[in-house]
Amino acid sequence: MLVPASQPELFDIAQQSRADAVIIDVEDAVAANEKQQARKDTVEWLNSGHRAWVRINDASSDFWSEDCAALSKAEGLEGVMLAKSEGRSHLSDTADRLPQGTRILALVETARGIEHVEEIAHSNETFRIAFGTGDFRRDTATGDSELALAYARSRMVIASRAARLPAPIDGPTLNRDKLLQGTQHARDMGMGGKLCLNHEHTGIINDSLAPSHEDIGWAHGFIKAFEASGGAITDGSDLPRLARAQRVVQQAADFRIHVDAAEVGHNDY
Repeated sequence: MLVPASQPELFDIAQQSRADAVIIDVEDAVAANEKQQARKDTVEWLNSGHRAWVRINDASSDFWSEDCAALSKAEGLEGVMLAKSEGRSHLSDTADRLPQGTRILALVETARGIEHVEEIAHSNETFRIAFGTGDFRRDTATGDSELALAYARSRMVIASRAARLPAPIDGPTLNRDKLLQGTQHARDMGMGGKLCLNHEHTGIINDSLAPSHEDIGWAHGFIKAFEASGGAITDGSDLPRLARAQRVVQQAADFRIHVDAAEVGHNDY
């Protein structure tokens, strides 16, 4: 969940939501003449026992150096989201200005970023990739339909997988009426998370990204049947289905979803 750094009264609200991570935004959510105070408020909050990520300004901006300098003194910094990541040097230069080991979430939101997404994904400094849909649409004059953004999403998913990174994080869906569909589409595209700007959206996103009880029941049942058979391979679909079942079980563990044995149905192993 992204929270404007200029509104510190929202920090605690975001932290109490169902968001997996709070990202304090000192980039687009803060006007230029408010950035200094926003940085100060952010660092003070992070040094008072709280933990969060911070979205910093892009490496080519006038504010990037000051962002890095201020956050190097923030004890509760989980990591930074680097706006408009467009190449390996943006990641490495940022890492050089932050405490060693600081995680960097590369926000890809321009045409240049998409063209260099493989390079970004394979950068040693990249922790994960996220999609900045709003700025990408502005940069490319692309519409907001699923089809219009499918190529960019696919590039990120493939690059992340090839670099052995976690699945990328999709951009926010601002319209609550379209949030469920947007989250399900992101999941179908292979993305593993979604940004949001409203604490009321976090529950919908988590429930939509989590595997259903039916999927979890199938996964446990398939694995049980496969193991009971001694791992016998009947056709070429067995190993892919086993991999999918194992992935669903891991996702269920990540979301802390438990399925009773009675819910595990019959499988067509």
